[in-house]
Amino acid sequence: MKKAKHNSSVQILTAAGRRKKNKERLGYALRVLMGICFISPLAIGVLFSFVPNEFLNSLPTFDTILQNFTLENYQHLFSSIPVLRYVSNSLTLCLIIISVQIIVSCLAAYAFSCFNFPGKDFFFNLILIAMMIPGQVTTITNYLTVQGMGLINTYIGLCLPYFVGGTAIFMMRQFFLTLPKELKEASLLDGCGDMRFLFRIAMPLAVPTIASLGIYIFIDIYNLYFWPMLVAQDPNMFTVQIGMSMLVSSGAVEYGRVLAGAVISILIPLVAFIIGEGYLIKGMTAGAVKG
Repeated sequence: MKKAKHNSSVQILTAAGRRKKNKERLGYALRVLMGICFISPLAIGVLFSFVPNEFLNSLPTFDTILQNFTLENYQHLFSSIPVLRYVSNSLTLCLIIISVQIIVSCLAAYAFSCFNFPGKDFFFNLILIAMMIPGQVTTITNYLTVQGMGLINTYIGLCLPYFVGGTAIFMMRQFFLTLPKELKEASLLDGCGDMRFLFRIAMPLAVPTIASLGIYIFIDIYNLYFWPMLVAQDPNMFTVQIGMSMLVSSGAVEYGRVLAGAVISILIPLVAFIIGEGYLIKGMTAGAVKG
């Protein structure tokens, strides 16, 4: 009887283990399938960007693609529009906004998390409410302000509305709330002031959050189209998104060249996301346990 019960228990455990493995395999297969579905349009776009336009009016076969593989679309792209200039403008925009927004968000978040002052909750709730307002609502007001200040066709005019971000303040505040109070008290006893504690202790500990915030801001600013289109009226100030839109004319669309421009546009943020993916996940979850 004991042996029969033992064999029955082993069989039940074996069956449960098999079901678990089957579920894991099914989940893995579904994730792979979803990944293929998401990445296939991008892969097809990259592949078609190396095919002459005359073969893209109808769906080309794989043999046609291999036989007519060319860099003509990219050569035309770099010869017809100043791609490097547009990319440089976009990167300059990202660098200025990321630097200013991280400094401002760290200072504001440190105040909201470590100090008590009148109206603290009111002002923080005001920031949360501002996060819910679409940016398009304030576009006209921002444009009139920038125009009145004479900042049209300048980097400052392009960057000014993005120097302060509610999301950045919220993320940094959530991280600073996780820092032990004993750490600050010990630093104060050692003669470390508030600003020194922020820049020497708190911000170095917040590097994963700051890195993820930088990547988030970079992808968001790099993909801006509407605001730069309003402020950057000089072709020398065009960003990469505006520059690539020039490939679509009112006449016949040359799909190969448009796809080449799209590949150039997404290449830099894609590389940034791949490099900083780990920091992005750590930063988004850093303040999830306390708030």
